[in-house]
Amino acid sequence: MDMKREYYDDIRLIPSKVAGFWFAALLIFLYLFPLFADNYYIYVANYIAINIIVAAGLNLLVGYTGQISLGHAGFFAIGAYGTVILMTKLSFPFVLALPCAGLVAAGFGFLLGLPALRLEGPYLSIATLGFGLTITQVIGRIELFGGREGIHSPDIIMGPWIIDTDKEFYFLLITLTILLLLFMRNLIKTRVGRAFIAIRDADIAAQTMGVNIVYYKTLVFAVSAFYAGIGGGLYAFVLRYIEPELFSGLYRRFAGAHTIAFSDKRLKLRIVFGDLQG
Repeated sequence: MDMKREYYDDIRLIPSKVAGFWFAALLIFLYLFPLFADNYYIYVANYIAINIIVAAGLNLLVGYTGQISLGHAGFFAIGAYGTVILMTKLSFPFVLALPCAGLVAAGFGFLLGLPALRLEGPYLSIATLGFGLTITQVIGRIELFGGREGIHSPDIIMGPWIIDTDKEFYFLLITLTILLLLFMRNLIKTRVGRAFIAIRDADIAAQTMGVNIVYYKTLVFAVSAFYAGIGGGLYAFVLRYIEPELFSGLYRRFAGAHTIAFSDKRLKLRIVFGDLQG
């Protein structure tokens, strides 16, 4: 039995030399994959990586904190449109537009988290679903966002590097995916993560022990929305074109991600394999 004797044993990234070997092997495979794969499979890998980012955010919200959201398609749309609009209308560089769009989505996530303080179960599901549906309808009626015709994504320029192929975008996307997964894994090991788990297991008991329920419930909605916003921003550059109807069909997929989060309340490979099956 693998006993953890110290706090460091619980928080360290690589628990053993064997795990370190396989982690290094996985990284090598991921970065060598575009060198021998066809362009179609690289495109599919990009799509999978984006869904992994969104599923990780949902896992934090649903699996670790026990909250429910069917409105992540709205956050996804906010991230996609926000990134493109900031780049095309305000001339933001990609490295600044993407996190800014993610923060905008996090702001909406914070606002959506307020009903979670009083709503539970199906009532919270309906409230978040209404938010997501409203976002896609509003976007389709605003000319700034291209209306129902949609808008095209600009080229990604990072210094001398112009990213205009799926292979080049893959290296950027896989790096961001790994960093976001590592950040989430480390967040769960902190006091914040333990507060999320305490709320999931028994929110009244957690509040009695001094956990600020209001702060942590709104925080987890914001962080989860940030992940969805980042995924949406990256999604816009995989397709090179976005329009409101693209996001209307994402509710069933994100609802399926709830099954992944409920079935394994810790971030493990099931999230990844669940997106591979999707």
